[in-house]
Amino acid sequence: MANVALLSASSSPSTSSSANASSLVPRCPPSRRSACTRRAASKLSIVAAMGDDPIKEWILTEGKATQITGISSIGGGCINSAQRYITDAGSFFVKTNRRIGPAMFEGEALGLKAMYDTKSIRVPLPYKVGSLPTGGSFIIMEFIQFGRSRGDQTVSCQSALGRKLAEMHKAAKSDKGYGFYVENTIGSTPQINTWTADWIEFYSKHRLGYQLELISQRFGDSAIYEKGQQLIKNMHPLFDGAVIEPCLLHGDLWSGNISSDANGDPVILDPACYYGHNEAEFGMSWCAGFGGEFYSSYFQVMPKQPGFEKRRDLYLLYHYLNHYNLFGSGYRSSAMSIIEDYLRMLKA
Repeated sequence: MANVALLSASSSPSTSSSANASSLVPRCPPSRRSACTRRAASKLSIVAAMGDDPIKEWILTEGKATQITGISSIGGGCINSAQRYITDAGSFFVKTNRRIGPAMFEGEALGLKAMYDTKSIRVPLPYKVGSLPTGGSFIIMEFIQFGRSRGDQTVSCQSALGRKLAEMHKAAKSDKGYGFYVENTIGSTPQINTWTADWIEFYSKHRLGYQLELISQRFGDSAIYEKGQQLIKNMHPLFDGAVIEPCLLHGDLWSGNISSDANGDPVILDPACYYGHNEAEFGMSWCAGFGGEFYSSYFQVMPKQPGFEKRRDLYLLYHYLNHYNLFGSGYRSSAMSIIEDYLRMLKA
């Protein structure tokens, strides 16, 4: 396919010269000329399909497809658009964002690959991240046929999800400390992942502290900022007796990012990965629908640590603060309530 790639890079199908076209036709003996011409025509049709579209270009080269037979829209959430590309080599799942560069999807791809490599819970394998010629970016990944709607979980699915999530946490630990290889995003909010040796320092500075700074800058909310900083300075006793290790976290585990495949096995997607305290994975439980079967199965693999119940809302707080930053003051009261409850508990 070297000639195809060269033609695509040097000229568009609409302006390519006859010399370019003829370069795709091998020199053949007369008896084989018609077969060679057909192969050349096939190559030309692939080039024409690619145009200036890097998504189609990858699918029709690295993706091993020769024909895209359909493109259907899939709900991509409030940040990205999503499509299923149907080809003669199978289907591909593609997300695009017309405003944000490839760094966001690069972070997602690294997270997906890290989770995939644990061989614990199913995630879509990422294939390609790139820029769109008109601005924005894309990610191409494995298409997984869901067995039921995202977030629609039976008791058996809850149990399997809890067990496999714990297996991922147990399997993937970092020797670099807490953080991740790149900065990524939680929704569209930047998520700072600078490697840090101490978990409380990491969570204080790069999770709660960063969100509070954004709220202060965007909304001028000095009250929640000052009380939040007071909590950060006094929250150390909440971790007394807990053994904390840097586990690979999905990072944004709510019902919309949880599904199951055609075999009924759990699937998680759209991550905001980093290495952190495993309990932080439950920070979106207020809209994840985790039930008793989930936690029972999880703690059979990753035993519950002393003080778990006392810390639970501390991990909810990060996501309430992020929702305040993303969607406005409707989430302020929930965040402030958690902060004030902790300040009373800690007598701070």
